[in-house]
Amino acid sequence: MRQARAAFELAAPAALVVAAGLLGTLVSTSTQTYFVSTLVNVTIVVALYVFIGNSGVLSFGHISFVAVGAWAAGVLAIPLAEKPAIMPHLFGFLRDTTVGNVPSIAIAAAVGAAYALVVGLPLMRLSGLAAGIATLGVLEITHNVLRYWEKIGPGVTTFSAVPETTGLFQASVGALIAVVVAFAYQRSRFGRLLRATREDAAAARAVGVSIYVQRLLAFTLSGALAGLAGGLYVHELPITTELVYLDLTFITLAMLVIGGATSLWGAVVGALAVSAVDSFLAEAENGVKVFGWTIDLPAGTRIVVVGALMALVLILKPSGLTGGREAPLPRALIRGVLTKFSV
Repeated sequence: MRQARAAFELAAPAALVVAAGLLGTLVSTSTQTYFVSTLVNVTIVVALYVFIGNSGVLSFGHISFVAVGAWAAGVLAIPLAEKPAIMPHLFGFLRDTTVGNVPSIAIAAAVGAAYALVVGLPLMRLSGLAAGIATLGVLEITHNVLRYWEKIGPGVTTFSAVPETTGLFQASVGALIAVVVAFAYQRSRFGRLLRATREDAAAARAVGVSIYVQRLLAFTLSGALAGLAGGLYVHELPITTELVYLDLTFITLAMLVIGGATSLWGAVVGALAVSAVDSFLAEAENGVKVFGWTIDLPAGTRIVVVGALMALVLILKPSGLTGGREAPLPRALIRGVLTKFSV
């Protein structure tokens, strides 16, 4: 029964990712963009879950790791011939190096992990409000460095000439990698130890658990997944520093909270559900017809609605839509397993 439950806890979120990818193949090419963005969002939210969900420590800075991953993948993927015109002030080793699609995304994940490790060394001793404010400071620092330091990227201009290789297949594979890594971590000894510190830090410390080490490990792993998402993101569409800043921070945190911050199932459900609402509202801000009626919403409506949804969920169901629990085994499957072992 335990093995069946574990298998289903992985299969359920993975099936949602696969279903979203397959559904995207049935729509028009223009609509597929929303499905690709949704799958990239799943990767980001799962990265948030690895740290926030397992540690109980709020982080506003994870989009920093998405940003540095995007910058690393983007700079390294642009063809050599186009770099001098687009980014004339690059460091020499960045100007003279170009890698392919998959290596650039792998490097993005490695850069995200390394940056999270460096940032986490001083910050993982903090908890509560102090940790949230400190990680928000990291986001602000990262945003301004990427925005104004043209030796590592395009600065305030749009990241152009990056091969747009993140389609439905690549985005689905990236999301599945994030789901599998998050599942393996939460089932590991390290994941269990970190959740023990979340539930009762004093008791965990009393039995010899290093809260600092466990948080730092999860922070680094989540940074790697966020960097992976950044690599997928920059290969999806031309981005600027503003696209990997406050709006993305808010929307992805809302996805995690609405779905259920303490479970992988909740992270995936929240990312898919809120992405669907957000995509529809983004279309409605430009005017969309639904059942013969034209809906034309004011600019910024999507953020207002998602914020209201998050507040409503926190009031009515603080543990999120999934109750912060993993996907429950279907009753028919439970009966089948029990029958098998009773024979």
